[in-house]
Amino acid sequence: MNQTTRRNMLKTAAKAAAVGGAALAASGTSQAKTKEAPLEKKAYGLAPSDPNEAPLFSPAVSYGSLLFLSGVGAHFPGDVQAHTKHVLDELEKQLVNAGSSMDKVLKVNVYLNDIKDWPAMNEVYKGRFGKVPPVRTTVAPAGGIPGNSLVEIDLIAYI
Repeated sequence: MNQTTRRNMLKTAAKAAAVGGAALAASGTSQAKTKEAPLEKKAYGLAPSDPNEAPLFSPAVSYGSLLFLSGVGAHFPGDVQAHTKHVLDELEKQLVNAGSSMDKVLKVNVYLNDIKDWPAMNEVYKGRFGKVPPVRTTVAPAGGIPGNSLVEIDLIAYI
């Protein structure tokens, strides 16, 4: 992308933001006028083994209407297709538990233990996120995935 194209895209985005902001102000629905409650960070599925010790990470955290799910792997013997199905099923359970769904997923990161598993993983992945799939990044980290999972997936959705 050249400098002129990038500059034109930024100008268009700025105009759209200005029009959207003006429309909100005209309708009287700005956050300042409606006095909405402040956004809160909320964790889902936290069950610390020791109540005196902070957990290492949260399986799911929301902030406003955004929901962030941590990476889920499949730690049992099997092929990448069985692991992918298990991981997607577990992520779906977490989404539903937090008040979201697979259709509301915006961004997915897929980590493969071996990039050669990409086609087989895609066979199971395809169609799981509704008619408008989320954006996705797929990588195979040089050191592999921690544990014995062949795939790990994390995502961002809305509630």
